[in-house]
Amino acid sequence: MEWRDMPPLSSLRAFSAFAETGSLTEAGDMLNVSHAAISQQLRGLEHHLGVALFDRRGRGLRLTEDGQALASAVKLGFGAIGAAVAQLKQVEQDRPVHVSVTPSFAGGWLMPRLTEFSERHPDISLRIDPSPQVVPLEPGGIDVALRFGSGDWPGLESRPLLMSPLVIVAAPSLVEGRVIREPADLARLPWIEELGTTEATNWLKTHGAVTGGQQRRTQLPGNLMVDSARAGQGVLITVRYFVEADLQSGRLLALFEERPDAGYHIVTGSGVLRSSVRAFVNWLARQAELGGPAT
Repeated sequence: MEWRDMPPLSSLRAFSAFAETGSLTEAGDMLNVSHAAISQQLRGLEHHLGVALFDRRGRGLRLTEDGQALASAVKLGFGAIGAAVAQLKQVEQDRPVHVSVTPSFAGGWLMPRLTEFSERHPDISLRIDPSPQVVPLEPGGIDVALRFGSGDWPGLESRPLLMSPLVIVAAPSLVEGRVIREPADLARLPWIEELGTTEATNWLKTHGAVTGGQQRRTQLPGNLMVDSARAGQGVLITVRYFVEADLQSGRLLALFEERPDAGYHIVTGSGVLRSSVRAFVNWLARQAELGGPAT
């Protein structure tokens, strides 16, 4: 039988419910519809197949021999489908929540807080992918991304997590004796960049401070960049949140600040989220409401 010859799935579900319960009323209760709707579906199924599935003599309905044969086949088919769906749901639910995050944000904000998440949700496994690369959010891949920006990524859902502007900082010893009035004044100083990015080069180009590659760059993992800046090894572009204490103490100086409307966002795909992913996203949102450093 070709697919176009198959009866509607709704009529097969109604038939299966009746075969299981033996009652129009109970079948309706099982499918949350009226017994009249079940009766209509059963008549439609008989009309579609051109076979008498029910013996209507006497009171009530009884399955004919053909009806009993179809009932066995439908039970087997729906049982196989149900088992496959249950297995797929369990496999998907057991899959760790895959999180994409920059190394600097992972080390400076996320990791110190994960103990609290594990205590709240000991049954949920996480896979943290610290990378500066922006990766697509696709089914079976990255579930949640923590991205810096304004939150307007097409085709994705986002909600603010940590709003903080970008700041260009340097140790006092690095800029001592220099007059810093515009970005071009930083062009010949050494710069610190996160591995795998070109933030410094892009920022200088954007602000018209191109020097033909004469400035020295040191590329480091994100968790080492602030320490390098404190030691006077280069100018650093970072989120103000991560250097606020250094700015307050004078260990670093804020040379320029921009993008006051930007920050880190919780980004997910537009589809339905697994329950474990929803739990992680909701936990992140609560952390944002609490604010302040990790304890």
